[in-house]
Amino acid sequence: MADWVKDLAIGEWFETGDADSFEIVGLDAKNEVVLVQRFDGTLEEIDFEDWAELKARPCAAPEDVSGALDDLRSDLPADRWQDPLDYLDGRP
Repeated sequence: MADWVKDLAIGEWFETGDADSFEIVGLDAKNEVVLVQRFDGTLEEIDFEDWAELKARPCAAPEDVSGALDDLRSDLPADRWQDPLDYLDGRP
């Protein structure tokens, strides 16, 4: 295992030269893979060899981490959001 892998930790954020940020969500030393999740929610496996060439540098986590989350509230009509229990049995 490469020595630099010991410096990585789950939950750390990185960015590349194109300012694309991602979070480390897993490390698989056996298969030599770094598991990352991009801001938009896309999951990706980066093998150790490619990680070394990626030249990723640590960065701060985004202030708004909702990039991967769907905003379901915007899909609901404002006038119908009176009682959330109404949606359990399909009543309007």
